[in-house]
Amino acid sequence: MAGTSPAMTISSEGALPPPGQRIALASDAAFSFMYPHLLDGWRRAGAEMVLFSPLADEAPPSHCDMCWLPGGYPELHAGALAAAQRFRDGLARFAATRPVHGECGGYMVLGEGLEDADGARHAMAGLLGHATSFAQRRLHLGYRAARLRDACPIGAAGDVIRGHEFHHASLIAKGNDAPLAEITDAQGRMVAEAGSRRGNVTGTFFHAIARA
Repeated sequence: MAGTSPAMTISSEGALPPPGQRIALASDAAFSFMYPHLLDGWRRAGAEMVLFSPLADEAPPSHCDMCWLPGGYPELHAGALAAAQRFRDGLARFAATRPVHGECGGYMVLGEGLEDADGARHAMAGLLGHATSFAQRRLHLGYRAARLRDACPIGAAGDVIRGHEFHHASLIAKGNDAPLAEITDAQGRMVAEAGSRRGNVTGTFFHAIARA
């Protein structure tokens, strides 16, 4: 199930609207973190969360109109995710016609590959071109402001989205996808990892919190 976070109160002007009417939400031990205020706000706006488990080799339900891969601990389950062929094939079919967005761990799973803490590389969904590693750990922590280059599940082109980044993964291959946003930290400095976009698939290292 979606994970926990401190209680938040977001104004109606700042709330992120639901990215779909019926949202396929990955939910298991590998995808365990989602800000509860987002889910609560989406439900109040009339959206339905339809849970599925990539670790159980489940594909996003076909009756949904978008798919969201939250953060979590994919590095602890990289072998199982690499072997989850029904999940990976179903995700690719879903992404051919509908939006898919990944945050932090979800973003890592959307990439070409993930190295676990022992340096073993596991193939991921391959819907974006980057690769990440937990063998080369470095803390990335802080608030983010992202000005979106194009419309995507977290906002319209030009929107500024506030978010938070907290992970130890390193980007070991950037890939050739278009950057999703221009991202700065709490001090206004540019952040190198700008997220990715390819077709209907988008992802970021940061967790979206609210519109600025």
